Amino acid sequence: MKQKAKVYLVGAGPGDPDLLTVKAHRLLREADLVLHDDLVASAILTLARGAQVENVGKRCGAKKITQDEINARMIEAAQRGLCVVRLKSGDPGIFGRLSEEIDALETAGVPYEVVPGVTAGIAAAASLGISLTDRRKSARVVIVTGHKAHGGQPDGKIDWKNLAREDATLVIYMPGHEFENLREELLAAGLASEIPAVIVSHASTAEQRHQFTTIGDLGSLPHLEPPAILLIGRALEGADTRSRAAAVSQAIECAE
Repeated sequence: MKQKAKVYLVGAGPGDPDLLTVKAHRLLREADLVLHDDLVASAILTLARGAQVENVGKRCGAKKITQDEINARMIEAAQRGLCVVRLKSGDPGIFGRLSEEIDALETAGVPYEVVPGVTAGIAAAASLGISLTDRRKSARVVIVTGHKAHGGQPDGKIDWKNLAREDATLVIYMPGHEFENLREELLAAGLASEIPAVIVSHASTAEQRHQFTTIGDLGSLPHLEPPAILLIGRALEGADTRSRAAAVSQAIECAE
């Protein structure tokens, strides 16, 4: 059944079309207009066969269109009776400007619905067999962005002394590549140098790459192609060994 005029704020997941929710898949097939971010995979966009598809991404600060213009486009289309899917990579509520768009829709009196998705941090951990909340090692998960424009402090800096704890797993979106500076900040916050870390690029996709290290060796991490996620914490202990064993097993299977 065709959806009524409304804006759906939909999570596209980390990139693998198989990780879309059933509802997201259905909405893409029924939408009149899809407004998507840069990071949404092309394989997911092909599901919107009957819709007008527009890229409204603002990747790495390079704005093709302002947030106000995106808000206006959603509102105008819905008021014309269209079913609009605002498609965001990962989950719309994790660094996806969800609140700003909800505020605009509510002010305009436009009906909307949020459809969650698998966020990249969860996908990165799952791909390596990591439980972010291993109860033996982690009592909390801290989700932050390394992008200074999104910092929680007025000067754009992250307050690691209050966030980084031995019983926490850190999930850092858009970590950049200044890993030596991050190393010094985490050590200054009291974290031990042997705590494991891993950077994951293009989580859940065929292009996924990752590299394990420790806080003490963060400065030696390679600059993997974005989008990337940096995971840090004792919940990662043993994941490097499991990952290497799985890679060897897969290589043997391919050779047979």
